[in-house]
Amino acid sequence: MPSSPQTLTQPDWYKDAVLYELYVRAFNDSNGNGHGDLLGVVEKLDYLADLGVDCLWLLPIQPSPLKDDGYDVSDYYGIHPDYGTLDDFKTLIREAHSRGMRVITDLVMNHTSDQHPWFLESRSSRDNPKRDWYVWNGDDKKHPETRIIFSDTETSNWAYDELTGEYYWHRFFTDQPDLNYHNPEVRAEMLNVVKFWLELGIDGFRLDAIPYLYEREGTLNENLQETHEFLQEVRAFVDDFKPGTLLLGEVNQWPNDTIPYFGDGCNEMNLLFHFPVMPRLFKAVAEEDRGSVDWIMERTPHIPDTCGWVVFLRNHDELTLEMVTQDERKFMYETYAPEPHMRLNLGIRRRLAPLLDNDPRKIKLMNSLLMTLPGTPILYYGDEIGMGDDLSLSDRNGVRTPMQWNNEMNAGFSKVNKLYAPVIDQAPFGYRCVNVKRQKGDAQSLLCWTQRLIKTRKQHPALGRGYFAILSAENRKILPFYKAYEDDVVIAVHNLSAEAQRFELDLSSYQHIPFKDALSGQEVAVASDRTRLELPPYGFQWLVRSA
Repeated sequence: MPSSPQTLTQPDWYKDAVLYELYVRAFNDSNGNGHGDLLGVVEKLDYLADLGVDCLWLLPIQPSPLKDDGYDVSDYYGIHPDYGTLDDFKTLIREAHSRGMRVITDLVMNHTSDQHPWFLESRSSRDNPKRDWYVWNGDDKKHPETRIIFSDTETSNWAYDELTGEYYWHRFFTDQPDLNYHNPEVRAEMLNVVKFWLELGIDGFRLDAIPYLYEREGTLNENLQETHEFLQEVRAFVDDFKPGTLLLGEVNQWPNDTIPYFGDGCNEMNLLFHFPVMPRLFKAVAEEDRGSVDWIMERTPHIPDTCGWVVFLRNHDELTLEMVTQDERKFMYETYAPEPHMRLNLGIRRRLAPLLDNDPRKIKLMNSLLMTLPGTPILYYGDEIGMGDDLSLSDRNGVRTPMQWNNEMNAGFSKVNKLYAPVIDQAPFGYRCVNVKRQKGDAQSLLCWTQRLIKTRKQHPALGRGYFAILSAENRKILPFYKAYEDDVVIAVHNLSAEAQRFELDLSSYQHIPFKDALSGQEVAVASDRTRLELPPYGFQWLVRSA
């Protein structure tokens, strides 16, 4: 179950939490306009509470032309009309809090839509007061060292504006001009935006694309000191205005480049995504070898005790392959995206269940890894029931289809015929067989199993807070690791292979402690030298004290 309302003030609650990434447009349509909305989320809060969710992460909900699904913001102070109103948002916050759940949402700080009034003013003339709110230049030759993030769709970080005859800077798409954080008015306005949402009751923000806020000549224009100084200003502001506000930073980089965003003792972000772990989990299962996970965990440095990583299996974007070698990327494409239309940017645009061949054993194995590796786990909506994807849809839309609630019209998502996107209706992922209602009535379903997995995780603080170490095992098909916090010890062992595996672990220091598998309740005898264990294909155990 999620945290009780009384614990909503606990400062480091996020260490024990399970987050749920929720695409409002795709979740539940309460008013029959074919789009999910905020009141539709309210209607499903009991479902999320029963699942064990502690915090909802809402993808962008502000007004937008939706060329990039809301990450192209056109008004920081409102709600997209498809999703409802500010009063609806307040209702969602109030109802979530009454169930012990928090709510965070995306805040896109780096750029706006080219339809934002600020940019329309900025490009209206070269001497407009808003001109310096964005980054302009007379040609497109400045900052040649800066990489192009979406190299398959963009050829430059500069775009020509015919109206004023100059170029504007964009690190993402052409219709998403970057704000100029060298301008103190921009910095002050962004703090006003933060204050506005905090006053509405929000519990924090997922800060999008924060490494790129500033530009400076002669640099790669990523991770600049000026960026850290502003993020520290944001941290100080929220700590003063609403202590306990969560800041989750999106920094899609290597751990050594990411950890500076925690700041000094968490004076920037509370949580940061650990992006390089994700592809290596899939690689380990495909190779039936733990080496890729060992490798990335050995290269994950210590972080401040007050901070934490966020781990996930899939999300609303592609499975990123930016931080793998060319040979590893080739292997991942051949294994998980053999058809070109499954690929996007430097990644794979598929959901969890299709990636894992809809094999319940693999899906459960990966979720067990998610819940036991260091960090706060995030579930992507629909993965708890094994939803599929629709690769006939363009870009990332294939993994953003309507939530499948039952086997009725539109999977129970909406009562109207015209939806923002079609529901999945083809086997094996069609809504008639893959839906919440069907799985709630089956104790052996993926949904009920996931609910039990989350509940078990919450019974063991070591899984959220514990010291982590990978254990030695000669059998490389076995990934064993140890987590301990105060008197709670969890030894998680995972079989990455399609065949049953026998192996030995040195657990002699625990020979006088009775152990059991926390998931099955089965007693496990610990030997005085090396303990012999066996796991079925893709099997796993969480060994904990039985008394």
